[in-house]
Amino acid sequence: MDAKICSEQQRGCWLPWLIIISVFAISIFPTDSTSIRSQKQESNLQKIEAGLAHARAAIKKATNQSSEDPDYVPSGSAYWNPNSFHRSYLEMEKRFKIYVYEEGDPPIFHTAPCYGILGLEGIFINDMEISRFRTKDPQKAHVYFLPFSIITLINYVYIVGSHDWSPMYDTVRDYITVINHKYPHWNRSQGADHFMLACHDWGPSISKSVPYLFKNSIRALCNANTSEGFKLSRDVSIPEIYLPHGTTNGLLGGPSPSKRTILVFFSGGVHGYIREVLLKHWENKTEDGVKIQKYLPKGDDYYQQVRKSKYCICASGWEVASPRMVEALYMGCVPVLVKDNYAKPFSDVLNWDTFSVDIPTSQIPQLKDILMAIPQRKYLRLQKNGAQVRKHFVVNLPPKRYDVFHMILHSIWLRRLDTHIRDINDQS
Repeated sequence: MDAKICSEQQRGCWLPWLIIISVFAISIFPTDSTSIRSQKQESNLQKIEAGLAHARAAIKKATNQSSEDPDYVPSGSAYWNPNSFHRSYLEMEKRFKIYVYEEGDPPIFHTAPCYGILGLEGIFINDMEISRFRTKDPQKAHVYFLPFSIITLINYVYIVGSHDWSPMYDTVRDYITVINHKYPHWNRSQGADHFMLACHDWGPSISKSVPYLFKNSIRALCNANTSEGFKLSRDVSIPEIYLPHGTTNGLLGGPSPSKRTILVFFSGGVHGYIREVLLKHWENKTEDGVKIQKYLPKGDDYYQQVRKSKYCICASGWEVASPRMVEALYMGCVPVLVKDNYAKPFSDVLNWDTFSVDIPTSQIPQLKDILMAIPQRKYLRLQKNGAQVRKHFVVNLPPKRYDVFHMILHSIWLRRLDTHIRDINDQS
């Protein structure tokens, strides 16, 4: 009889001994479900970290990848390193897996409004639910998305006028407690491979309700203010995008630079100190193409004024975020950023100095002189680069490669690449 084949009779003879040996082994080496699960997680985590190490190596030695991408090849001065960005983006598409926690019911979780000034929050949540980057297996995930919405927390939990934020804090704390008890991943990394996303100004403050969420997790925020705890190395700045009807219809494109007759344009209410200073010095002064007003005259269309302008003021309001920056890029106007402590979106990849102008608050009185001193050749280069990077700020339904949804994911991908996760229970 072939030694590799065991007969039914032989298996029957060995079975009692196998049971005895198994019981003895279990008594000496406990193999409860927690231990087995922990060993499996460790193995999966090691594989994930090894894959990320390969990605880091590929990005480090990146060269021109033009033959590998039929859609778009980053190039030019608008990128800090176009080859590294391209290789990183391709590695993200190849490897990146995101687990979306399924716990929580709408409207607080898994959904949010997709229109208006904060619409990107809802759009991202909805896109993430159906994204090709989403994995149903938490063991294969590089990062874990906490799908709660700040907007709906405010709409459904906060009592207007109460000034009591504790119900919103409690909701976030309770949610993380639930997933912490059900899954091992939050405790494993103390939240370092988890991320939240918020466009509402209250997002940073609500994130403080859970210490590890504020200190360790990746927070993708529109209100990216470095003076309020935003960390450039860990958090992600995302653009605030005003979508009046939930899409970019009618928002993209504008005339050539030669047809722009307004030097610099701004129209908006007095929200915060910076706008007070701006309007104090420049309101209704129309000299040399300056058009800065609180309110437009009747019959003037805001977007048409943007399209007629060379430069558009993007000033902070009560908070640093503003949709004006993206509106300017959408319509071919060079953004003039008047913001203190603002972390610009996608600045790991994009060199904002090549398509925007920064003016410190202290130099608002010299605004016109600063802009007039920019040579025409440099202005044309700024405008051209802005048109090039616009694709990274466009909202597509459904998402398309290199658009704002994918750029947000890429920023999160970069943070995960820079974070080495080790199970805090691993003593080896």
